[in-house]
Amino acid sequence: MSASGNAQRGVTILDYGVGNLHSLAKALAPAQVSVRIDDDPVRAADPRLTSVLVLPGVGAFTMAAERLAPARRTIRDAIDDGLPVIGICLGMQLLFDVSEEGPGEGLGVIAGRVRRLRAARVPQIGWNAVERNGDESLLIEVPLPRVAYYANSFVCEPADDAAVLAWSSYEADRFAAVVRGGRAGRVVGVQFHPEKSSAAGVEFLQTLVMQAIAERAR
Repeated sequence: MSASGNAQRGVTILDYGVGNLHSLAKALAPAQVSVRIDDDPVRAADPRLTSVLVLPGVGAFTMAAERLAPARRTIRDAIDDGLPVIGICLGMQLLFDVSEEGPGEGLGVIAGRVRRLRAARVPQIGWNAVERNGDESLLIEVPLPRVAYYANSFVCEPADDAAVLAWSSYEADRFAAVVRGGRAGRVVGVQFHPEKSSAAGVEFLQTLVMQAIAERAR
């Protein structure tokens, strides 16, 4: 899928080969940038085609990690060169090293692991509160939704809580809702689905994209 516009200002959604990504693409489109879906991870991370890479929240960790494996070094190099990345749900989990969900190697952009929710009722499906972690500048510039839509059985556990910008809790389990890492903090992961989190979630996503594009252009 591609929308009209300057490819240099484009957003690329990486397709792991499962699920429908059009609702995510539709949520991004009003941000006045081109949006395309690409199933080739090497091409998706090409800075000549992509200003912001989006790792969507569809699929299982092992399958997605296998799809990323041939391009893992390429994607890491692009991130080290300053490519902004937004990881959503599973996409956030792929930013970490490993997952309890199954074998496979994540991108390792943020040190830590992915673990199963410590709750009696799993998966978590539905709305949950999102709590800002201090006065992080990103969340001042980008409006964080007070509540967001979740659909997950696994959560991220960073090696250093300094990477966490916001938290949520499910039953008695407190987990990272938003994380940040990479060169100049240009990699952001969100455990919730902003594209399904009403107007506030879509605004958060679009503002995040526009900020990432502006930073990339500097």
